[in-house]
Amino acid sequence: MKKSFGPETIVFPTPVWCVGSYDKDGNPNIMTIAWGGICCSKPPCVTVSVRKAAYTYGNIMERRAYTLNVPSARYVKEADYFGIASGKSADKFKVAGLTPVKGELVDAPYVKEFPMILECNVVHTYELGLHTQFVGEIMDVKVDESCLDDEGKPDILKIQPIVYTPQAQKYYAIGEFLGKGFSIGKELT
Repeated sequence: MKKSFGPETIVFPTPVWCVGSYDKDGNPNIMTIAWGGICCSKPPCVTVSVRKAAYTYGNIMERRAYTLNVPSARYVKEADYFGIASGKSADKFKVAGLTPVKGELVDAPYVKEFPMILECNVVHTYELGLHTQFVGEIMDVKVDESCLDDEGKPDILKIQPIVYTPQAQKYYAIGEFLGKGFSIGKELT
């Protein structure tokens, strides 16, 4: 038997992503979100959902760009802090001791120390209630060379992304390899 939880924001996993933006004065800001995901293959697009009350919301609306920064497990404290503090009253990069880098293709900063970065230009916004969903066309994906596999592709175990459980408010690292996509299921055919 399954227990019903009603309409809740419970799904596993949710990503721990840090959204980089510039404010109206050109100051770099960073905010952690858990509501987001890939939404289109061609053109490649990713969504992030941000509350209108968040400082990042106004930044993205004004600049029409953001970076999506994937922190590794070693930066879980910094990522949590980025979701607690407000860019209105704190220089979060400075407090966390991390380095903002100007995006090469979009008008938004990224975190130098994080292993994976997506540079995104906003192509759509959707008002969903408490949150606004920003659909960003991915202009570039940057991955530290030390986080690539033998074939030169991003390696999830080297990147060590963090996932989050919203209701329990807990962070987790990625676990063991289970099987190859579009392959392991063929064992059932």
